[in-house]
Amino acid sequence: MPIAQINIIEGRTDEQKEALISEVTDAIVRAIGAPKPSVRIIINEMPKQHFGIAGESVKKLGK
Repeated sequence: MPIAQINIIEGRTDEQKEALISEVTDAIVRAIGAPKPSVRIIINEMPKQHFGIAGESVKKLGK
């Protein structure tokens, strides 16, 4: 059972996350031939202040 964990910064819509789950699932099926029902996708959303770039949070950077 393939499991993909994806870390993203908060702010995506439910529709975008559904599309991400679908596309990543399809990519795993194509790449390794896994049966689609066996693929699991975990999306971890983090607040912008919990991710830093070059010493500053993404929130502070305005991204």
